[in-house]
Amino acid sequence: METPYDWLTVMTFAGLIVLFLQRSQGEPRDHLWQYMVAAVGCAVTNYIGNEAVKADDMLLHAGAIALFGATIAFIWRVLQPFNQN
Repeated sequence: METPYDWLTVMTFAGLIVLFLQRSQGEPRDHLWQYMVAAVGCAVTNYIGNEAVKADDMLLHAGAIALFGATIAFIWRVLQPFNQN
């Protein structure tokens, strides 16, 4: 846990775990593949971000931030963590 990317992606992944465990107790409304897409998004974001820190490459930073934003948008739109239905 050395870079901001480590912290952001681990916190996001922990939130995914909590959401998955919470929703696994009731009637199924999500599919496992949806969580896998979000988890892979976190992992790839972390990898690209850490490589950007090592290489001090602004283009990689922009890619990591864009992918993290897309991952958060996917979670928000598809998994709908704050939807009470």
